[in-house]
Amino acid sequence: MNGDDFRRLALGMDGAVEGSHMGHPDFRVNGRIFATLDHEETRGMVRLSPEEQAGFLRAEPATFIPAAGAWGRDGCTLVTIADVGEDVLGEAMTLAWQGAVRASVAKTPKTKASRAKSAKRRASAGRGRGKNGSRHSKKR
Repeated sequence: MNGDDFRRLALGMDGAVEGSHMGHPDFRVNGRIFATLDHEETRGMVRLSPEEQAGFLRAEPATFIPAAGAWGRDGCTLVTIADVGEDVLGEAMTLAWQGAVRASVAKTPKTKASRAKSAKRRASAGRGRGKNGSRHSKKR
């Protein structure tokens, strides 16, 4: 496998698009990154759950390693592209894509009720108001 194969698998996911993150390729669905490639396109990253990551680390410890620090503890998993089979990378990529889709669905926009409550709080605090309650304190 090589960087082009990684890219092909990532872009084969429904709704996936390629972008750029910190100068290297990333792959997103609904605006959420699920995979990236390094500058040399020899290693990739798939964003798994910690439990999914543990399974890949057990099954292929020479191919998959956790990313450094908190990113790795949260499931970001580095993969050496030349050492991974297409089926295994396809499985990891699919899990990463599914996680990004779930996360994008879980992030719901504010409801009308919560926006109204926020506006009411701002109005009662009098932020941005002049002495007479208008937006401008000087008469025109």
